[in-house]
Amino acid sequence: MAPALLLSACGSPDTSGDSGAGADGSGGTLSIATGGTGGVYYPLGGGFATVIRENIDGYDATVQETNASVDNVLLIANGSAQIAFSVGDVVSDAVEGVGEFEGQPQEICSLGNIYNNYLQAVTVDGTGITTAEQLAGKVVSVGAPGSATEVGALRILEAAGVDPETVERRQLGVAETVAALRDGTIDAGFWSGGLPTGALIDLASDGDMVLLPIGQYAESMADAYGEYYLAEEIPANTYEGQTEAVQAIASPNLLIASPNMDEQLQQDIAASLFDNVEQLEQVHPSAQEMDAATAGDVSYVETCPGAKTYFDQAGS
Repeated sequence: MAPALLLSACGSPDTSGDSGAGADGSGGTLSIATGGTGGVYYPLGGGFATVIRENIDGYDATVQETNASVDNVLLIANGSAQIAFSVGDVVSDAVEGVGEFEGQPQEICSLGNIYNNYLQAVTVDGTGITTAEQLAGKVVSVGAPGSATEVGALRILEAAGVDPETVERRQLGVAETVAALRDGTIDAGFWSGGLPTGALIDLASDGDMVLLPIGQYAESMADAYGEYYLAEEIPANTYEGQTEAVQAIASPNLLIASPNMDEQLQQDIAASLFDNVEQLEQVHPSAQEMDAATAGDVSYVETCPGAKTYFDQAGS
């Protein structure tokens, strides 16, 4: 497992399930593990921190920049973060103790399904690449180490009949992927994030970004790994110059915590976020998908008991 850079400062992950500083109900500062600054987790996490600060007495919240989903689970496990974003496939693997968590199931629970991530495969005009099948032998960014992008990218390559060993892989975050596409040091890249993703908006402004259709692999990936892979369209005009819808693969984003977090705090966090969706929409449009009536409907990880209390009341 490739840890995020910040893990070196936080100590080695363990599976103690410690709820972390401030999460025992006594007040304090909650750390929210997000992702890179070019994605959606980081700015939306900042919005979550503001809402928590403004609505839960005795609590402040801060945002950590991380390599995202896999590392975020580990940060919850070792108490270095109290709240974290993670994608459904990574959460399922963590609970089952498979994949990046082989033999080490993680104790986590869900504070709610918040919005869909879209696995997006991108290249630029001039590479001649139009399908995922053509990535064999190419230089491809599969996402940062310890990210959901890396997990999904490798699974897409396999579903497309491409042996990942035949790909010259680069482990880059989305901002670095965009820079490498611009300077021609990679041929294509993957990104898992909400729509629209800031770094890809920037790339699209050049006028030569190409989104590769990959939605056709969702069914085989769901059969192999779980129900959290769905074929979904990136609507036309999501990005500048994208005049037609493109089939992508969606996977739900969850907000996770330790099951040892104080239950009243779990309930307060869920209530503060889902009761203030309009405010969060101003931070990023992905928040429009937040719905308390369905946020607890996750089959592959337990909903945190305090959050479940809130969702049950919201749906009644």
